[in-house]
Amino acid sequence: MSGFATVYGRRRGIAAINQSFGGKEMEQVAGIDLYAAIADREGATPASMALDKFIERLRAVTAGKDRLTGALNDLGARLFREKAYPLAHHCYEQASRHPQAIGARANLGRCEIRLGRPERARAIAASLTGQHPDEVAGWVLLGEASIVLERFAEAVAAYERAAQLKPDQPGVLTQLGLAHTLDNNAEAACTTCERGLALNPDDVDCLHLLTINKRRICDWRDLDELSTRLKAAVANGLDTVWPINFISEGPTAAEELNCSRLQARRAHAATAGRQEPWQPFKAAGDGKLRVGFVGYGFGAHPTAILTSAVFEALKDSPIEAHLFALSDEALTQQRQRLMEAAHRFHPVAGMSSLEVARRVREEGVEILVDMDGFSRGARPEIFAHRAAPVQILWLGYPGTSGADFIDYVVADPYVLPASMRKHFSEQPLYLPRFYMSTDPTRVVPAPPSRSACGLPDDHVVYVCFNATYKLNQRSMERMFRVLHGVPKSVLWLQASGRVAERLQHAALDAGIAPERLVFMDKLPHEIYLARYRLADLFLDTEYYNAHTTATDALWAGCPVLTRPGDTFATRVAGSLNHHLGMPEMNVDSDEAFVAAAIRYGLDAELRKATRAKLMHLRTRSSVFDSNGFARDLINLLQKVSAHHRRGGRPAQFRTG
Repeated sequence: MSGFATVYGRRRGIAAINQSFGGKEMEQVAGIDLYAAIADREGATPASMALDKFIERLRAVTAGKDRLTGALNDLGARLFREKAYPLAHHCYEQASRHPQAIGARANLGRCEIRLGRPERARAIAASLTGQHPDEVAGWVLLGEASIVLERFAEAVAAYERAAQLKPDQPGVLTQLGLAHTLDNNAEAACTTCERGLALNPDDVDCLHLLTINKRRICDWRDLDELSTRLKAAVANGLDTVWPINFISEGPTAAEELNCSRLQARRAHAATAGRQEPWQPFKAAGDGKLRVGFVGYGFGAHPTAILTSAVFEALKDSPIEAHLFALSDEALTQQRQRLMEAAHRFHPVAGMSSLEVARRVREEGVEILVDMDGFSRGARPEIFAHRAAPVQILWLGYPGTSGADFIDYVVADPYVLPASMRKHFSEQPLYLPRFYMSTDPTRVVPAPPSRSACGLPDDHVVYVCFNATYKLNQRSMERMFRVLHGVPKSVLWLQASGRVAERLQHAALDAGIAPERLVFMDKLPHEIYLARYRLADLFLDTEYYNAHTTATDALWAGCPVLTRPGDTFATRVAGSLNHHLGMPEMNVDSDEAFVAAAIRYGLDAELRKATRAKLMHLRTRSSVFDSNGFARDLINLLQKVSAHHRRGGRPAQFRTG
């Protein structure tokens, strides 16, 4: 799904459910205000009441009255806005008893979604669409429920039908654009969102979807203007922009912190009123430090590739590693490896955030590590429940959580220098090495010939296998300048279809023959790794560096040229080079980047010497030393635990 988070789609689908769609409610009693009538003399509002007391008050207020369908629906809508979902559910349930109360039944389904029962919502939607196929409310509910259930193709079909019924309804088009995004159809998402934004230029959610999808398909038309508007919307408090998408807009560290804080507040709001009275933590009597790792990527995912060897090294250590897997997927070889490495592997994909938090507490976990942050499949609500007494952000999200429920962030002094610490809500835990773990057991097989991959044998091969949303105009224009400076060179990219065509057109506009861009489809990991042995130099991107991709290139023996910036995401590749012992591959400007890449392309001896140095260092530096990483991580976590058990606060902890 590229950089677009599954969880963002789930949350965005729910965020839109308070819309009111037509229906045929009966006329309500004139002038009645149920909300005010239910409030008691002590000033307690309906939203603050327990469900049984609320039902009692509602019965007393409505006794002897009829034609209340509309009034009950309105009361439910207000309670829904105030996040009193059980109370709103009761109101909608009462209102939906009338056979023509289509809107109330749809709203009841939306409540079911918020109460964690999307299958019930889907059943209500199926009933509505079957009985009233020409009413938009049932189709919209079906789309929302399908998104939560991650049945994205079904969501697309439902919203397409809703858009046919209401072609002038921009909100429906925004939801259809979301469904296309989650269904991995960025082209259709852009077309849909352009229609929606034309109908309502102020729809910031539609603006967000259009911006990120245009990046995915490398359509740079009007993108600078869209990006500027999106950043302004976030600055003004738009809280539906998922932070990992925001990175691609080139924000400052302060802007990233603001975006993350907005999402952290959403997570807080989602858990409001449902906080558990956790018992005080008691250390295990066996002397083991129980550490939980929560992640979506414990399967066929970069997280698994990066961490498997480290979890194996923790197996017989003082750390008892519990892996809480948020993804529900087939048993792959990678997932099996993690299951065998963990002290205990917990498949928790079908659980609510509160249920996961309870499981963490039941296991006696003292330190809980968020492996996702705001990346794909993230569940920050688990951490908002304060699932463990100490909570740490590591690996998956290259930035700050902006959350007061995350205490620490694992980093290194290069990727998170002192000048950036004021833009992080967490206390940094500095490792004396590159902050990402890697897997030195990966096999890099012999590659096929260059010609078999569509590459010329006698040309310099520059490569950038970064995801397409990272291939922004600035980065590509910089690469085109390099191709100008090295006539016998090509650029190897991972793209296909219309995206490849757009990049070829961009090359042509820059005076580069389109055939000098060579494209590769996604390949199985080992086969993909082998391709780096055919490349001479990896050219990094701006705003969002190569991260896991950079470790892949270096492990396979391909040097990486990068320009470290002023945010975490722009310094990861630079930190890799720094800790690898190749700081000369880090430059400080676009001009220096182009000059270094051209010099490298024109000097065969430099290419040979650089590759030889990399092959020497990759097995000797700390970057690809998983056992050493495990030792440093154990030491760090033990210090954090000791500090916590002494009653110390995160702000008092120092590692550098």
